[in-house]
Amino acid sequence: MNNSRRSFFKKAALASAGSAFLGETVQAVTDSEIERYAELDEVLSKPVLKKSLFSEPVIIESLELLRFEDNFLCRVRSKDGAVGISVGNNMQMVSLYPIFTRRLQPFFPGKDARNLEQLLDEVYVYQSNYKLQNLALWVPLATIEFAILDMLGKIAGKPMGELIGEIHHTEIAVYQANNFRGKSAEESIAGIKKQVEETQAKALKFKVGGRMSAPEIPLGRSEKLIPLVRKTFGDDMTIYADSNGSYDVKEAIRIGKIMEEYKIDFYEEPVPFDWYEETKMVTDAVNVPVAGGEQEPSLHNFRWLIGNDALQIVQPDIFYFGGMIRSMKVARMAAVKNMECTPHISGSGLGYLYMMHFVSAVPNAGPYHEFKGFNNEIPLTCSTSDLVSHGGVVKVPSGPGMGVELDAGFVRKHKVVI
Repeated sequence: MNNSRRSFFKKAALASAGSAFLGETVQAVTDSEIERYAELDEVLSKPVLKKSLFSEPVIIESLELLRFEDNFLCRVRSKDGAVGISVGNNMQMVSLYPIFTRRLQPFFPGKDARNLEQLLDEVYVYQSNYKLQNLALWVPLATIEFAILDMLGKIAGKPMGELIGEIHHTEIAVYQANNFRGKSAEESIAGIKKQVEETQAKALKFKVGGRMSAPEIPLGRSEKLIPLVRKTFGDDMTIYADSNGSYDVKEAIRIGKIMEEYKIDFYEEPVPFDWYEETKMVTDAVNVPVAGGEQEPSLHNFRWLIGNDALQIVQPDIFYFGGMIRSMKVARMAAVKNMECTPHISGSGLGYLYMMHFVSAVPNAGPYHEFKGFNNEIPLTCSTSDLVSHGGVVKVPSGPGMGVELDAGFVRKHKVVI
């Protein structure tokens, strides 16, 4: 046998042995992964929307997008005459409304609204909408979901929260969120104090870093502000810090160690939101609970973050993540791992209202939830809550659907977007 032939058989034997070893390794990894995610996959398989509340089909006759200046409403109507309405995330919808009208709106007429959970999966594939996954898709789709939930709630005589779970919280304790980046630590403290006094909140969140790796202005602001916030508000105040992805791992850990010293209660997005492994590195290195998920568009990525203990607090934004049903799936996965769910809220429209309905049905909700002030530009009435913070607590509306009525004259000002 010549050398080249001998070499060929030797390599073939090694390849065969290597393949066998690799097969065993892959099988071990696969089994390990299956075991790690088994409980999460089990909760993901369970329906969220309580379809049993509706004995008859609720066929969608029309779904419209309405606009007045830069305010967007979604109005849905069933063939039996039931109507639901929602207010969009106007800061985003002013750019994204063509996706609503061209990619999402045509899908829903003729569909049974009781199948909303399944419809969300189907519209994701419709016209290859999955290629748009992120804010571009989820904000318009959340706007549609909220209108359909409002309609279904009115039909069933239930608030939105009771359509997606049991009511665990009839009141929501708020944390006062603020953004004084660009101001000195001393100027920031003055602004934070003013806002906290107005709402009487027992918790607050302040900004550190420069946002998404941008330089901090003024330099050194965070190192001064972290101890100053604790000194100003004392040990009884719950204090959260939000980096908005300002740091690399090394710097995130350094700032996290300062937060440890001053007992900051959570550290939000220490590194850019899509740095998953790096987020886990920071989480493993600091003794401050790490929060994240505001920008996350993917249910599967949340599954990884939760399954790998990369976060201790999950923060889906119910607009940015595509609605309450998808967000409830994240909250349920977090509950399996004894994690809290403290959703992020979008700052325009009626984001705070939808947040309250969602949180009302989340058993593992955090103790305080984001508050950026009420939107007084949208005239509405609510018979079950004054929607005012009393001692840092707001009562969740308990009426059907979203629990408020938009002023009819205000709605009439809006024209159908074609």
